[in-house]
Amino acid sequence: MKACPEREAALALLKKYNSEPFHIQHALTVEGTMRWYAGELGYGEDAGFWATVGLLHDVDFEQWPEEHCLKAPELLAEIGCSDELIHAVCSHGYGLCCDVEPAHEMEKVLFAADELTGLIGAAARMRPSKSCQDMEVSSLKKKFKDKKFAAGCSRDVIKEGAERLGWTLEELMEKTILAMRSCEAEVNAAMEAL
Repeated sequence: MKACPEREAALALLKKYNSEPFHIQHALTVEGTMRWYAGELGYGEDAGFWATVGLLHDVDFEQWPEEHCLKAPELLAEIGCSDELIHAVCSHGYGLCCDVEPAHEMEKVLFAADELTGLIGAAARMRPSKSCQDMEVSSLKKKFKDKKFAAGCSRDVIKEGAERLGWTLEELMEKTILAMRSCEAEVNAAMEAL
């Protein structure tokens, strides 16, 4: 089992440096997505570690956007995060804001799924259901091709992420939709409780 802080400590750290509901919802979504991927890819015993990396991946973004992934190690040290966890968090900014390359499969998943969860979330909000439960890969691909839709979600990063994992773009989309379905109700409930 990989060393990782208790979820309560991780969530408290996230909320200490993030107050925007959008950023908190994104963190909770990526947490649930990473937990699902851990189980799906055969790392079930490390699901808590994967989830914590997802929860804390943007811990520094709201207050220090110009130092994203550079300020994170200092903040993560406050709750005793391991070097392994800090490396994983920073690796999702590879080539964008830092030079920590994703090495482990978990880091490659985070790199690929982080941007894609944003795109899926934006697409879900446009649906009558306001949910990804009834979203199909074909409709997501249309949104992906529309560069004006959710323009802040980098298509290049999503494509590079799929390549790093050795997956097709469709595989990455399908898996990430399933991952987000697995945690959508829990994330919504947490956001209502804020």
